[in-house]
Amino acid sequence: MRSVTEHFIWLAERIAGESALPCVKALHLPTATTPVGKDAEFAVLELEDGSCGFSYVWLADTLAGARRIGAERMSGASVLTWVREYGSADPARRAIGLAAFNALSQHLFARVGWIPDETADPLGQLNPQPGERIGMVGFFPPLAPLIVASGAQLTVLELKPELAGTRDGYRVTLDPAELAGSDKVLSTSTVLLNDTLDRVLVACRDARSVVMVGPTAGCLPDPLFARGVHSVGGARVIDRPAFLDAFHSGQPWGRYTRKYMIRRQDYPGVEGLLERLPNNR
Repeated sequence: MRSVTEHFIWLAERIAGESALPCVKALHLPTATTPVGKDAEFAVLELEDGSCGFSYVWLADTLAGARRIGAERMSGASVLTWVREYGSADPARRAIGLAAFNALSQHLFARVGWIPDETADPLGQLNPQPGERIGMVGFFPPLAPLIVASGAQLTVLELKPELAGTRDGYRVTLDPAELAGSDKVLSTSTVLLNDTLDRVLVACRDARSVVMVGPTAGCLPDPLFARGVHSVGGARVIDRPAFLDAFHSGQPWGRYTRKYMIRRQDYPGVEGLLERLPNNR
């Protein structure tokens, strides 16, 4: 099986072989004055057709590197060239490469008129039940109390040693093996950037439901579904001018996006989407 990185790049090349792709219009980055919080954690790559792709840039020195890259002339660049940077060893180029793949994914969804189901559920339709063992990959502080309140048992997997330990009704661990036996798993999409995805999926291979959520998961989910993920939740921009105004002024931009969920059983697959391209009809 291809690695996730190889599969994402292969999908981009597959799409490019079927349809002309829009070029990159701009790379948008949080400013130094953007208030600390979720809205300051993401880069956005915009294509000339208005499609936007997110990527998390708060890993190590990713944001600083992305700012250096942002100084390059990106307008008019090939989106496929930037998707290939997802295979780079440089964290900033890898993050922007994923943003490019997400933007390309959103472009394809819009081009063929396939809109994923919207959801306002912060738990990504995980629906924890009393007595269930829930694994959380990446610490979502606002979501942990919701899972504990459901009566489920929660174990959180983190990379930061300072977060490890027992909290109010749940445990934070650094060991992926502690996810074994989980009934359901909720994962941050940051695993697409920090090379932990396969290790995590091995640990929770027996879970009935594995859900990945976050703006960085706004991608074609084929490689994730092939590895045992059941649902993928991303975000799409619905009012681009207002979104960009808010993004660059350091204001909350969530109201100008819509969260969505793609379930494996409802997804037509990339080949099904390509069959819907206008020139394939």
